Order: sequence, then structure tokens, then C-alpha cells
Amino acid sequence: MQLHWHGDASRIEFGAEALQAHLLDLSSACFLLEIEGRTGVTSEGELGGAPGGVKVLGFARDLLPEDLGDVRFQADHGVCLSYAAGSMANGIASEALVAALAERRILSSFGAAGLLPARIGETIERLRAAVPGKPYAFNLIHNPAEETLESATVDLYVERGVRTVEASAFLDLTPHVVRYRVAGLQQRPDGSVERGNRLVAKVSRREVAAKFLRPAPPAMVADAVSRGAVTEQQARLAEHVPMCDDLTVEADSGGHTDNRPLVALLPSLIDLRDEVQASQRYDHTVRVGAAGGISTPAAALAALAMGAAYVVTGSVNQSCREAGASAHAKRLLGEAGMADVMMAPAADMFEMGVKVQLLKRGTLFPMRAQHLYELYQAYDGLEAIPEAERQRLEKQFFRRSLGDIWGEVQRYFEARDPEQLRLAMDNPKRRMALVFRWYLGLSSRWANSGEVGREMDYQIWCGPAIGVFNDWVRGSYLEAVENRSVVDVAWHIMRGAAYLHRIQDLQLQGARLPVGALRYRPYPLEEVESRVEHRGLGD
Repeated sequence: MQLHWHGDASRIEFGAEALQAHLLDLSSACFLLEIEGRTGVTSEGELGGAPGGVKVLGFARDLLPEDLGDVRFQADHGVCLSYAAGSMANGIASEALVAALAERRILSSFGAAGLLPARIGETIERLRAAVPGKPYAFNLIHNPAEETLESATVDLYVERGVRTVEASAFLDLTPHVVRYRVAGLQQRPDGSVERGNRLVAKVSRREVAAKFLRPAPPAMVADAVSRGAVTEQQARLAEHVPMCDDLTVEADSGGHTDNRPLVALLPSLIDLRDEVQASQRYDHTVRVGAAGGISTPAAALAALAMGAAYVVTGSVNQSCREAGASAHAKRLLGEAGMADVMMAPAADMFEMGVKVQLLKRGTLFPMRAQHLYELYQAYDGLEAIPEAERQRLEKQFFRRSLGDIWGEVQRYFEARDPEQLRLAMDNPKRRMALVFRWYLGLSSRWANSGEVGREMDYQIWCGPAIGVFNDWVRGSYLEAVENRSVVDVAWHIMRGAAYLHRIQDLQLQGARLPVGALRYRPYPLEEVESRVEHRGLGD
């Protein structure tokens, strides 16, 4: 049936600029009409099948950014968008970043990985004071090399009442992440289970996802009961809830990544979620979100169209004003292209051969880190490395003698994790790993603090998404990193996704649109908010 438009014809406008203006007004429907051989547009009037009106070429319903994704995600986390900024270690996802997004009721996770519990504890108190009652999370990273730190971080989260944790880089469940989850369970008067400690699990492998989608392992729960970490009642409740509330599918991302393509990984893990739900019959289905490569409206819309309940950004946020990275690192990120990244050994899982994705533009760190791993594989200890190679390491890589570095490593672990020194006492290869990890660990801190003279050793975690973002914002106010705010980035990605959704609605109806209208361009957020009334943003 041919639809017709009925309304005041004087309200119909013509031209590409008018079309784009109406499409940008996301809070109003957009009617594309054929009138006297011309294509017109309006947001007023009504559609109907009765003859006598104007022929309709296509229409797009009103669609705001907060309409995208899973509304349960927004309700459970108390946020206004199905969007989150993921944690970036060593405080790159800083207090300022978390507070800025929390103020606008957008979820983000503080980058606690690599920080000592005392520092994390200070941040917990400062965020509570800065954004009381607002939504945010803290990261918990799997740390097989320093398990005591993972345990101490969970102690802190439980004691301080941190109610949302993003668990990342887990290769398997550990007693510590299980304890956090189970310690927050309570039974409501109606018999249902209240999940007091919300867990967002970031995964890239099906076998790891399966563990977070199922209830906590009974043996680990029993052990926690025996140590008095959880109660008998909580142990019983744990049988009826999954380990996580949200499962973030991490595709080709910065930092720890398996470089998996999102178009393959996301549908696979959504199917796995559905299989587990069918067998477990949870009261609340685990939501599945998408991360890795999300840095533009098109990417966000694609992930949501594949079934993601929410999207998570990472690399792009590191180039924003609020990120805990140096001005030099942000400048390099702002200049990066999609191919300016590579994989290199990770500091926290160096001995295991685990790699992270890094920026290679403007730094020699990725190549130097790979060389250190090759030396680690080839020799049984520092003493076995040929003298010429040792001198090269001391002069070019470390700029310190290996003996001086070992002394610093000892002082570091005496304060942080003495067990590491005990394990290395009679193990030359382990001592070599700790010395090499000294360089790998400091390089990321140099990048964050802007250590002068160490620019070529900066370790900057990012994925190809940063290059795509730079392409998208080129020519706009967001091209300059000084103008990039995490709030602006979040809002434009989701606003742009809603805009492109309306474009696709029209195209699916056969409407032909001018090329200039097919792309969403970001302009200052203040201008957006002055033009269009949005439901709920910042309330």
C-alpha cells in the first residue's frame, strides 16, 4: 500500500541542507516526500493510506541515542546510554575521566590495573566524594604473576563496597573474582537473588566466556566459605546466578587482545549466552556487549545491529583531555593511522608470551620489547647473554647497568610482592624476566607521565580503532586532541549511530539520498544541546 503524507505543505522544505537538518533532529520523525517532481522533507504532518496526500518516498521515526541498545543495561547501571568507556591500566582511565562520564550518567571503569591497593583505595574515596551516587566501575585485572595483588584488590573492593567491577584479561576464573561476585549476593524477601556486586566480564575466548556465563565453581565457593570470605547462604545463592551480569566481547583492541574480528566473535558468544541461558534458566539473562574497534558511529551501529546490548570504547579515550596519558602520547595518538599499531610482549604476562597491541608510530618500544622476549627465550639468565648484547641493553634500552636495575627490582618487590623475589632467588631465568619486566613496566608509566628523554621508549596501548576515529573526525573540532573530551566522544558516537540508523531506515525503503547526508559529522556538544531537546541526558 502506497503511503501518503497529510499536513501543511508550507512546512515542506527542499535541498540537501534541509534534509540533513531534519535527520539531525533525532527527536522528531523525518518524512521524505515527492511533491511536484521534487524531493522534499518535513518533520510535521501524518502518514496514512488515504489518497489525496503527498506521496511518501520514505520515513524515519524519531530515534535518540538513549533508544539504542538494551534498556536493562541503562536501568541496572543507572546510566543514560548503552555505552561504556573501558578501563585503561595504570590510571590512564583516570579519576578525571571516570568523574566526567559519571556526571553525565555514562558508565566508565577506572584503570586500576598496575596500581597498588593503597592508590586504588584513595581513588575510591575521591570518586565517592566527587560524584556521589553516580555510576562508575573499577577494573580488576587477572594477575597470574602477582596473585597477591589480585587478592588484595578484591579485599579492597569488598571492604569499601565497590559495587561494579570490570574483570579483564582473565584466562580462567580465580578464587578472588569468585569471592567478589559471591560476597555481594543476598536473598530478597520474595526469594529472588540480589546481585549486590555487579560484574562486567571482558572476554575474547569462548571457553573463558563459558565460565563467566555459568555459576561460580562449587569448589571455589566452598573454599571461600571455609575461609569465612562468604556465608553459607551466599554459597547456596551462588548456584542460581551467573558469574557476570554483563559479558563484554573484546575483539581487536588495544592492550591485551587476541585480535579477533568482532563480526565473528560477537555472534558466537551471543549464541553461547543463549545456550547457557536455555539450560540454566536464570531470572535475568546476561547481557552481551561489544568492545574492540568501536570508535565511530558506524562501528557502534554495526555492533548494536549484530545484537550487542551495549558498546565499549577504549583506545580513542586515551587521546582525550581527561585521560591519564602525557601530552606527547596524546599527540602521537591523534596522528595515528589504522595501520600504526602492532603486537608486543606484555609486562604482566611476559614469561607466558602474552602480547598486547600498541602504537608503533613515534616509538621504538614494540620492537625493543620483542627483542627482550627473544633474549628471554634464548638464554637461561642475564649472565648467559653475550657481553656485546649486554652492553647494548645497558646503553640503548635500559640506560642503566643490569646490576643497578636488579637492585631497583628488589626494592620494588620488597614493597609490592616479596614472594616474587623468593621465587627468583635460585632461578636465574626468573631474575632475567623480572629485569626485563622492569623496562616493560616503566615504559607505560613513562608514556603516562611524559618522561623527557624516554619518548622513543613510550609504551602506548591502542588498537586500529584510533586511526579510524582520526579519519572520522578529520576537519571537525575533534581533530585536535586538545578539544577531545570523553563526554563529547561518547555522545557523538551514539548520536551518530542513531543518525546512521535513520539513514538506513530511509535507504531500506528505497529512498535515494545525497552523498552529503550519508555521513555524521561531529560538532561542538554545546551546539547540539542548544538545538535539540534530549530525553534524560545529564539528569
